[in-house]
Amino acid sequence: MKLTVNGTEHEVDFEDDMPLLWVLRDELNIKGVKYGCGVAQCGACTVHIDGEAVRSCQTAAADVWGAVTTIEGLGTPDAMHAVQAAWVDHQVAQCGYCQSGQMMQAAALLAANPAPTDADIDDAMNGNLCRCGTYPRIRAAVKTAATKLQEV
Repeated sequence: MKLTVNGTEHEVDFEDDMPLLWVLRDELNIKGVKYGCGVAQCGACTVHIDGEAVRSCQTAAADVWGAVTTIEGLGTPDAMHAVQAAWVDHQVAQCGYCQSGQMMQAAALLAANPAPTDADIDDAMNGNLCRCGTYPRIRAAVKTAATKLQEV
């Protein structure tokens, strides 16, 4: 089966029910996507499929309907996505484990809603858990990213 991940087409062989998470991590060696709870409750495994935020631990790779983007494909160190830059500016990450999923969820939110309210942010980010409790910094970073994206 062919999967397009971060703009590159890959030919991969996997069982039909294998979660996309394991194809990304184990078959394609893309380690930015994290295994958290394994039941789509924490959001650590969030990636985009055709721009939609999905939990890769509960999405069978055989069911992928479009191009996959992981945190590695969101931006680059030299040209960070506005969400990544805002995360750095606000020093959001503490342990960092959930942060790739948080940023992917935030990027999907801003693509759909370029000027989210606090309630919109809280609602969109509700399924992404951070054990370090960085939620106030996450909300501030999302607001900064929204402003930056509107300036472009």
